[in-house]
Amino acid sequence: MQSVDLTTLRAVQADLTRVEENRDPLLPARVEWIQQTDLWTVILGLRTLKARLCLLLCWHPQAARIHLCQPPAKGPDPFQFSQPLQRQLKGLALTELVLLEEWERVVDCRFAPRPGDPPRRHLYLEVMGKYSNAVLVDEAGIILASGHGVSERQSRVRPVQPGLPYEAPPALTDPIPTSAEPFGQWQERVALIPGPISQRLFRSYRGLSRHLAEAMCWQAGIPPETPSDRLTSEAWQALFRMWQDWLIRLEQNRFEPALTPTGYTVLGWRGQGSSTGRDPLAAAPQENLHRLLETYYQTQLERESFERERHRLLQKLSALLKKLYQRRQQFQAMLAGSAEAEKAKQAADLLMAHLHLWQPGLDSIQLPDFETGQTIRIPLDPEKNAILNAQAYYRKHRKQKRAQEAVLPLLESVHQEILYLEQVESALLHLETYRDPQDLATLKEIEAELIQQHYLTGPERPSPKQSSSEPVNPHRFTSPSGFPIWVGRNNLQNDQLTFHLAQEQDWWFHAQEIPGSHVLLRLPPGAVAEPEDLQAAADLAAHFSRGRLSDQVPVVYTHPKQVFKPKGSPPGVVIYRQEKVLWGQPRRAAATLLKNQLQNQERTTPSLPPELP
Repeated sequence: MQSVDLTTLRAVQADLTRVEENRDPLLPARVEWIQQTDLWTVILGLRTLKARLCLLLCWHPQAARIHLCQPPAKGPDPFQFSQPLQRQLKGLALTELVLLEEWERVVDCRFAPRPGDPPRRHLYLEVMGKYSNAVLVDEAGIILASGHGVSERQSRVRPVQPGLPYEAPPALTDPIPTSAEPFGQWQERVALIPGPISQRLFRSYRGLSRHLAEAMCWQAGIPPETPSDRLTSEAWQALFRMWQDWLIRLEQNRFEPALTPTGYTVLGWRGQGSSTGRDPLAAAPQENLHRLLETYYQTQLERESFERERHRLLQKLSALLKKLYQRRQQFQAMLAGSAEAEKAKQAADLLMAHLHLWQPGLDSIQLPDFETGQTIRIPLDPEKNAILNAQAYYRKHRKQKRAQEAVLPLLESVHQEILYLEQVESALLHLETYRDPQDLATLKEIEAELIQQHYLTGPERPSPKQSSSEPVNPHRFTSPSGFPIWVGRNNLQNDQLTFHLAQEQDWWFHAQEIPGSHVLLRLPPGAVAEPEDLQAAADLAAHFSRGRLSDQVPVVYTHPKQVFKPKGSPPGVVIYRQEKVLWGQPRRAAATLLKNQLQNQERTTPSLPPELP
């Protein structure tokens, strides 16, 4: 994830404070409400004379930033930092937004009763990677609250606690860049210690980030990993021109926000590969800096959350399944022992039928089988007579029969539990990568389902309510004849598709005796599905199952009215009848999946509310 650097902060500051003829000023703006959305993010609801704005301040370790944003969803605010912010800032006006030091990443948000009054409160946003923080300070410089408290035990140099004087983070000691520095002096400083040229730029001056240094090299046509002692004089000159371009843009507040293949830029620079003739990775210009930052960081944070939660759920399921597999193996071993019950009864019957052949002191006896006539060797206890040995075999038979009757339902219960968890695991395995917010919503539905089924600890909450006329977000495909094919992403959606959305004329598909998604081939009344339509749905059912790595997977299909849910069964578990079988080929579904993925990539990013500039 690309971190916010000094250049980005300067761009945001310039955009929020600039005054133009065709644009209403954004500051000053009165604070109407404050909401903390997570541990690291506070949103200030601001109002100017003609517009309402939402200013986001975030001190996330990887995504600390400040920009305008969309209004957050209304909800509870249980976080502690927002409470003193509401008491101290509500009703005041945000009059200024400046950098505490010109070349430091600390934003000073100044609040006063009215424009022109001296600041009564300061909200410092420190954009410093894992040390990022937000600190509320009064007019005397005393800390009132902070997003992340730092005790004296954690830091003797700079503790951050209410009641202590606020101290700015220690200043960097690197030289300050200036456009007046001559080329020779600049080159001598950068080339003093040999190393990759982007690293030398980053370490020689303050105000640069690794991403900016690499972008500067690419813009000059130089790979960032090129050793500084191997640059030609032409390459040095080209790099110095980009250096000067960066400094001039900072001085003139001239920024051009754009998305790049590896992140974003506020300088309009193109990313990796910009030195080639065709320029395949040129930056995509964006009109609104705030929309760019909001979209980029929201997507990146959702992707990280998705990957983290998916990994956690897969680990939990793997541990649960491992225990269930061991339990099933134990029950199967107990049943294997109970299979000896009939042999014990046979031995007892033979002994009772041949009492006259027993002799004292025998440790075994060979008797003919009733049915086959073959000789069977029966071990005996030499201290017991034939009748007592037969009674011991009868007791063993009854004990093993009781064990069999007790273990069979336990084994069946474990088997059903394994099938259910494998179904959940299959849904998680198909969520391989994050593509859009629907993937994260699907993951949260799976987590809520596991909490509801008591496999995860968490707040008790009902499963998400879904409309009976429209699913939340199933996979959507199209058959060769143009009929919709819907695929459930998790067990909750599987039940929704099968028991709420399916109609009498539709076809329902599922991999035979293999955990997988429910697939619905939707047909309008009176329509008839062609064989290729059924095959396309079967291929998708095979792909979205645990058998997707096989060449062929048996897939059952029937009408939805023939699918039933056993009483008390968990989500996604069904029984069916009057089914037919098709052999689905997961590989054939690859083209359909690729087409659907390309369609998803064409979705436009949501725009900000009209009142945001």
